Amino acid sequence: MGKGIFVQELPGIGKRYDVDLGGHTQRISIVARRDGTRDLYVFAAGADDPVAVIEMSEEQARKVGALLAGIYFSD
Repeated sequence: MGKGIFVQELPGIGKRYDVDLGGHTQRISIVARRDGTRDLYVFAAGADDPVAVIEMSEEQARKVGALLAGIYFSD
């Protein structure tokens, strides 16, 4: 994919995207499931286990994605 984004196929589940946030100690992982749900894993510096896991529906993930991409504007 792009620089700093690594993709792994998860057979029967979907795909996992590991995102390097500017160093080997800062990262998040997103599991995009075939049913549309998304799992967001947040890792603390140097941790192997996530400090937070958030499950989102497809609609929730689209809302968060729009905010992160800067395409959602409100008056």
